[in-house]
Amino acid sequence: MKAVVFRSGKGLVYQDVPDYEVNDGEVLVKVADTGFCGSDHSLVKIGLVPDGYILGHEISGVVVEKGAGAKGPDLGTKVCIRPTFCGECPNCLKGKPHMCTMNRRTAGIGDLNGGFAEYVKVFPGMLIPIPDGVDSKNAALAETFAAALHGIRQTEGDPGSALVMGGGPIGLCAVRLLKILGHYPIVAVEPIDAKRDIALAYGADHALHPQAANEEIAAFSGGSFERIFECSGVVDNIGRAIDLAGIGGQVCIISMIFQPFTVPEPYKMNLKEIKMAASMSNTHEENIECLNWMAEGLIDAHPLITDYAPLERLPELYQTRIDTGQAIKALLQIGEEF
Repeated sequence: MKAVVFRSGKGLVYQDVPDYEVNDGEVLVKVADTGFCGSDHSLVKIGLVPDGYILGHEISGVVVEKGAGAKGPDLGTKVCIRPTFCGECPNCLKGKPHMCTMNRRTAGIGDLNGGFAEYVKVFPGMLIPIPDGVDSKNAALAETFAAALHGIRQTEGDPGSALVMGGGPIGLCAVRLLKILGHYPIVAVEPIDAKRDIALAYGADHALHPQAANEEIAAFSGGSFERIFECSGVVDNIGRAIDLAGIGGQVCIISMIFQPFTVPEPYKMNLKEIKMAASMSNTHEENIECLNWMAEGLIDAHPLITDYAPLERLPELYQTRIDTGQAIKALLQIGEEF
């Protein structure tokens, strides 16, 4: 089969790889679409990928083969794929299956090859059936919305004022979900015009350039925000979020920040009794919730997709559009769409 493989010293390479042999308890999925995630970019850029590994974890497809004893969805079922979980470790028992520490199997960002290939081999517990009315593009990007939903769920309380810092895919998904959940006002801060436009289309009440003064940003919510979501990965935004948070405000870091940082005036966290939180990944339930909202017409991922290309173009697309920051969301058309 054809796949895009990470090769040490070369990066992403389109090549032939051996077809999968489906063993007992395994499931083969014919891939329809796979999204290119920010974490994929980070892994390729830093080189934290084993030679020969196939990335890609935002996957939609169809179940085409099941090994002996494999449970789960029937052949022909349209699915998206999430990490499975053991149900026995402390994190699973605490309701955090996405943080599983036992028998965790992860496609495209862990131990199993991912979805930048014509087929992906996984386990039944990783499959989520797709509701009627949800196309393969939306289904592949349900995981992006679920990651934003998980970050929102790391905060508590009734809907209120919200600031989203960064208009990448996760930040824009957060804007849409905050709107669905009844938050107001929603303010997005993002330097790129096209991303601010999508934020407004997704329900932001205001979208500003990061050069705007804190006073200008905060004025839209009466002087401060109840919730702030850092989705940009810009380390200076942590201190800025603390400045913009109100008394008892909550700041959640959804972005992955890999470099050390300092908070210029940490005492403000004490003076305001700010609650700091962070998020990682998402759960099956959050994916299902986002898929259902897609089926109801409340979520549409299509506005995020700036680059839609066949799998063989991924290496070029990475160099010219993804690594340069010009793409908002790149989606690979790999198999037959639905």
